[in-house]
Amino acid sequence: MDMPKTPAPFSRPASRPTSLSAGWRLAVLVLMAMMLTGCGINNIPRYDEQVKSAWAQVENQYQRRADLVPNLVETVKGFAEQEQETLTAVIEARSRATSIQVDAESLDDPEQIQRFQDAQAELTGALSRLMAVSERYPELRSNQNFLALQSQLEGTENRIAVARRDFIQAVERYNTEIRTFPGRIWHSLLYDDMPLRENFEATAENAEQAPQVEF
Repeated sequence: MDMPKTPAPFSRPASRPTSLSAGWRLAVLVLMAMMLTGCGINNIPRYDEQVKSAWAQVENQYQRRADLVPNLVETVKGFAEQEQETLTAVIEARSRATSIQVDAESLDDPEQIQRFQDAQAELTGALSRLMAVSERYPELRSNQNFLALQSQLEGTENRIAVARRDFIQAVERYNTEIRTFPGRIWHSLLYDDMPLRENFEATAENAEQAPQVEF
């Protein structure tokens, strides 16, 4: 007599990992990254780099002005050597202005920024007095080399004004970002080592203008 066959125990089919679940996880991660980007998580480092770039332009334009000073002084000296006091003041002001450097790491140091501004303002004043002196010497005013240097100096002052304006705006954008939502949250969580940046002291009337040399 045949014995009844015992049915085989029920067993679940073995789970098979598929690329589908991995794909979903990847999609979720990409979506989260896009959401974080949309919330401005990258704004703070991007704005900080813009501040540094704008500052580099400020330095470049002030250095451009400083590079014009020796030739300008020598040209004036050839026609107005008796104006030694004014010439010496320009040379000394240039020396002080070029001796104060502010790198990217010093942009949060208000004292260093103020020293830089003061030195550049002193050079601006000295150049303004030099230009006033030149009015007394018609031959100097008609000298082609002097006229070329004067034109370059005037153009440089305009570039300084633009560079200062761009820097002021970049700092305001960066500082606002880390003080307001949601940038304030990202700053506290991820970028707390990036401080507020110091700005030029400027009023609403002169915020977009560098100190001018009168020609």
